[in-house]
Amino acid sequence: MNIHEYQAKALLKEYGALVSEGRAIMDADDAKAAAEELGGPVWVVKSQIHAGGRGKGKFKGNEDGAGGVRVVKSVNEVVSNAKEMLGEVLVTHQTGPAGKQVNRLYIEDGAQIKTELYLSLLVDRETSSVAYIASTEGGMDIEQVAEDTPDKIVTVHVDPLTGYRNFHGMRIAKALGLDGQQVKQCVKLCGILYKFFTEKDCALLEINPLIVDGNDDVRVLDAKVSFDGNAMYRHPKIAELRDETEEDPKELAASKYDLNYIALDGEIGCMVNGAGLAMATMDIIKLYGSAPANFLDVGGGATREKVTEAFKIILSDENVKGILVNIFGGIMRCDIIAEGVVSAAREINISVPLVVRLEGTNVEQGKKIMADSGLPIISADNLADAAEKIVKAVKG
Repeated sequence: MNIHEYQAKALLKEYGALVSEGRAIMDADDAKAAAEELGGPVWVVKSQIHAGGRGKGKFKGNEDGAGGVRVVKSVNEVVSNAKEMLGEVLVTHQTGPAGKQVNRLYIEDGAQIKTELYLSLLVDRETSSVAYIASTEGGMDIEQVAEDTPDKIVTVHVDPLTGYRNFHGMRIAKALGLDGQQVKQCVKLCGILYKFFTEKDCALLEINPLIVDGNDDVRVLDAKVSFDGNAMYRHPKIAELRDETEEDPKELAASKYDLNYIALDGEIGCMVNGAGLAMATMDIIKLYGSAPANFLDVGGGATREKVTEAFKIILSDENVKGILVNIFGGIMRCDIIAEGVVSAAREINISVPLVVRLEGTNVEQGKKIMADSGLPIISADNLADAAEKIVKAVKG
């Protein structure tokens, strides 16, 4: 689960991190009061969307104008920029060409920046530990830094048995080229970030940039935080920060029915049980000359209701020209899936080709249910046969 920058900063501030003062608004009429409360003389007006590259992004219809992060020097400029930005669609390298509508702004005190740095924490699955990623190349995309100048990235792992220790922070401070009071501040900040990361079940915590300001203080200037969605039952207050308007409507609908769905840009909708089988299904669709429109794992306990909702979600994508259902019935019986497929096909009136491959428990009963339904369901004997049939049906 992702949250906005202003929400992340508020949480980090509670833990003791040094962040700039700011106000979040959702109505341009509130911009003047927010700016006056902060006092100036410099303000930063920041678009709040779940995507990076906001400063370099461009608003649709105004590609020659300013980006999604603007530095201004008067209350009137804060107000005018807020009116220009709220409700508009911002396109960045992370949003894709569709962009994201800006529904919230964060108006923040300006900062005198002496140095821009990069610092993040993530879960390193290879070492089963939390890792710090540090670089002197702050303000840039870390992926680009890794490609162009990998020697400027330093990784520091924390043994989960011992947790964070000051020497971790010292190594990071050295990697960032800090000295004097900045080293002590960095050691303290790294401890704060580790405590927050582990206590709140984060998946990613990225500060880009981390700055040294005009007072030689180390300060969090931007913050991107992502949480492990499976752990949100332990953090109800954080779960309340979820902004559903930032999520794909199809993925949001899927989550309400415990369906694992990710939208893609292909033309064949997929409904599969099991993540591994879903990946294999997507691969074989590509092999036979088409592309999957989604990843959809209905899990091991799909009901008729879940299957019906899965079909609705798949068909809500206007790019879908055909559907491939690939089910291995272990815990999930093939006859139950077949009943769900038939029920959904009748309720939704599926108008695109539908190929179903069933294997496993009660497979013959499942095939009979589909054959006796009178619906134009194309049955497949194996995965290769299913992929060939759906691609042929879609390509004509």
